[in-house]
Amino acid sequence: MRLSISGTYSAGKTFTAMALSHFTGIPRSPAKTIREIMPDAVPGKALTEVTPAEYIQLAVRRHVGRAVNEALLGDSFIADGSSLQEWTYAAARVEFGMDPGAHVDGPPPARTPEMAFFEEVTAQLGHAFRQHVKESFDGFVHLRNEFPLGADGHRPMNERFRSSCDDMLLRALDDMQIRYIAIGGSIPERLVSIVREFDLPVVRGIDEAISLAEADYAKVDWRLEKVRTQSAAAAAAVSV
Repeated sequence: MRLSISGTYSAGKTFTAMALSHFTGIPRSPAKTIREIMPDAVPGKALTEVTPAEYIQLAVRRHVGRAVNEALLGDSFIADGSSLQEWTYAAARVEFGMDPGAHVDGPPPARTPEMAFFEEVTAQLGHAFRQHVKESFDGFVHLRNEFPLGADGHRPMNERFRSSCDDMLLRALDDMQIRYIAIGGSIPERLVSIVREFDLPVVRGIDEAISLAEADYAKVDWRLEKVRTQSAAAAAAVSV
């Protein structure tokens, strides 16, 4: 079973994927976060500062990383998201701007020739990414937006943007006729629903699976992209 844990910002994809992997014994296919990718791709910038061209680079880098990890794991894995995320986050920026959080109360920014071209490129990437997802997954678990956006300086603080991404994800799954369930609730409730719906194996108790996931999640480096760049620069200076 090749299963994606889907959803938008702050839906709980990463922790749910970790817990489900421990619960079922099915390996998890991780994906580098944009925070991890940015210091190499666009050093010194925050996500809110990237240009349309730079954002395309980030989306392609993350898609390639996902595709490699999925291929290495073969016919059985639980993915933390999918390349549909990269497409929807780009496509929604066509409407809400490159910094969606800057347009929470007012109208979206005026369309420029640069953004018109960004829209065309994003549409073509979306075509390729959807084909990849259709060929690479047997099912999706879509997590509903039940939690507020994390105010961490990285996620776009715009609920309309998040809702738009959520709608695009679900429409894409419907259009591709990929089997999926949309769920919510506590982590134990999610795990039970997923295992039941997709007839997955269970290798340990829910409490133990969640405890192991908590240990994994505590190891995740959530530093912001600029902090990572500064740390890398400081480390390089010391080594000289």
